Amino acid sequence: MKTLFKSMGYLLLIMFFANIQSIAVASVTENYFTINGIVKDSETKKILQYVTVSIPGSSTTTISNVEGEFSLKVKTSLNAKEIEISHVGYLSSRIPISNDQQSKTYFLRPNAYVLKEVVVIPGFARSLVEQAVAKIENNYSPASNMFNSFYRETVQKGKRYIQVSEAVLNLYKEPYSKGIDRDRVRIFKGRKLVSQKSKDTLAVKLMGGPYMAVLLDVVKNRDILLDKEMISSYDYTMEEPVNLDNRLQYVIGFRPAVVLPYALYFGKYYIDQETMAFTRIEFSLDLRDRDKAISQILIKKPAGLRFKPLDVNFLVTYKVQNGISYMNYMRTESQFTCDWKRRLFKSKYDIVAEMVSTERDDTPKESIPYKESFKYEQMFSDKVENFTDEDFWGEYNIIAPTESLLDGLTKLKKQYK
Repeated sequence: MKTLFKSMGYLLLIMFFANIQSIAVASVTENYFTINGIVKDSETKKILQYVTVSIPGSSTTTISNVEGEFSLKVKTSLNAKEIEISHVGYLSSRIPISNDQQSKTYFLRPNAYVLKEVVVIPGFARSLVEQAVAKIENNYSPASNMFNSFYRETVQKGKRYIQVSEAVLNLYKEPYSKGIDRDRVRIFKGRKLVSQKSKDTLAVKLMGGPYMAVLLDVVKNRDILLDKEMISSYDYTMEEPVNLDNRLQYVIGFRPAVVLPYALYFGKYYIDQETMAFTRIEFSLDLRDRDKAISQILIKKPAGLRFKPLDVNFLVTYKVQNGISYMNYMRTESQFTCDWKRRLFKSKYDIVAEMVSTERDDTPKESIPYKESFKYEQMFSDKVENFTDEDFWGEYNIIAPTESLLDGLTKLKKQYK
């Protein structure tokens, strides 16, 4: 069965709460400075979510949160002079780094260009996807890489955060000419907070969370969407083109064309017009047959608990450096309700897991040993300890927490006093 969930272990485990703690912690010493800001549309002044912020000529990267805010820690050894800000549908901008380290507002200008008119013939959109697949080995890393990545996993019950888990990960990836069998993830440094309230004893956990760095790499793990069988299972349409990193992109929508024993997806591919590289993939689980969807999402629940999925969404982005595409950002969002039989009220849950690659070593001396790696059948929240040190992350780049998350963390911390 070729589904995202069965192949990547993206499954929900709903159980009564149990607290297990273990962690490996490392120290850092190198000096750095921090650039804080918020990114907005220059015309509408609306905030821009998931904007990539990086240091040109390096692999130092972060991404803005859902409130448009970012915090980028830059090693002084880089002698960085400017930052680059890029987002789909906008012109990329390079901005000099100033001595004033106060938070600033940065504006991106919407792209005013469109692709030259093309004659869309039957099968044209699918043909572009097939061309992009054929060029994967040319467009993506031909060598092994070791990434530092930041991962965050949150669970909300209604509007309240009941669990927050975070970590700096080591991610080893072999060349894109090879499969994912030897790609591995290791928790380098992590922490968590879990609600101690008795009414939150029902725990919702995500199996294999950090392992999404391996299995949600759609371009490399083609079983999800891009092998021959999966490509044939969808219909494709040309949509309005957009700009990304000052380069024009084809946008190709896809939707299920066949009925299979498992649920498929709806989504969009963004493909660079010149190189034919996949730059961004957005997709959502088809929930029209809820029994199929539930069988793919839910692995375990208490007897008598009713589970109903509302939305399951995915985002994968890649960033080009020196003509080579590297994994940049991944995000999964799941919404569902749970209620007990013979009870009147339902509880709505939201799980968000996101990961950004913040540094990259193009000549790693070794891979990650299997015994040290995080496995897809494990639960991330079981592998990290409770929050303690306020300056826990040091110089490591993270995804800036939103105001609501900071408020949620404050309330969770008070439960431990």
